[in-house]
Amino acid sequence: MFRRLAIGLAILFALTTPVAAADGQKIFQLQCRTCHLAKSSLSGPSLIGVSKRSIAALPDYAFSEGLKSKGGTWTDENLDAFMAAPKKFAPGTRMPGTWPVAADRAALIAYMKTLN
Repeated sequence: MFRRLAIGLAILFALTTPVAAADGQKIFQLQCRTCHLAKSSLSGPSLIGVSKRSIAALPDYAFSEGLKSKGGTWTDENLDAFMAAPKKFAPGTRMPGTWPVAADRAALIAYMKTLN
């Protein structure tokens, strides 16, 4: 009895907690790839290798003063805060959108970690 309950809880936990990078890839393809290509462009910086990279560190993109003055690295927490409210995270940023749904942000972060 206990074993069945434990297995059931494990399955429920697996279905509700970690978000698959595949979900993030779908969101990225629909909402992000217009501006964020393999190479930086006028529209946005490349997100390849963004996880654990220093904020505003790519030499081929003209980051806003808000991001340049932010400092630190792109941790999961910083990426989440930026996507939730870019202008609050780094006033003056040119990032136009927000992702109000935490699960979408988590999926995008999981996907961005696969971009190398």
